[in-house]
Amino acid sequence: MSLKSLLILGGGLVLAFIILLTVAALIYENNPPVVKEPAWDGPQTRQLAQRACFDCHSNQTQWPLYDKLPVASWLAVLDTFRGRRHLNFSEWGINPAGSERSRSVNEIVRVIQNGSMPPGLYILMHPNAKLTPAEKQQLMDGLLASLK
Repeated sequence: MSLKSLLILGGGLVLAFIILLTVAALIYENNPPVVKEPAWDGPQTRQLAQRACFDCHSNQTQWPLYDKLPVASWLAVLDTFRGRRHLNFSEWGINPAGSERSRSVNEIVRVIQNGSMPPGLYILMHPNAKLTPAEKQQLMDGLLASLK
């Protein structure tokens, strides 16, 4: 086999692999039904959580058009899968298969307070998720009241 044939074959295999991964990711871009939300202390807490957290931590993910592209779709599905596994506001208090999926309210507040949630890359792509210091404090206070 010539070098040119090997390059064409290799390129075709890489392209097929990328298409396969993208199709697989698009299949997983779904929103299961909302089973049970927390008893929110008020609509403002839910609205702030929805704005900053729900895309990764609920079954109400907004899938933007750019998430249909290779690599972006893989990252979005992986981040959402991980986020829902760690904390899912749409399955609050549900303990599937004996594993603890919801985090303690103190841990949730801590990651908001230290700035690791929402992540910087997510805020870069979703600027409306950026909370002002006052909104962060309001969200943390509301979560403490809602998630007891």
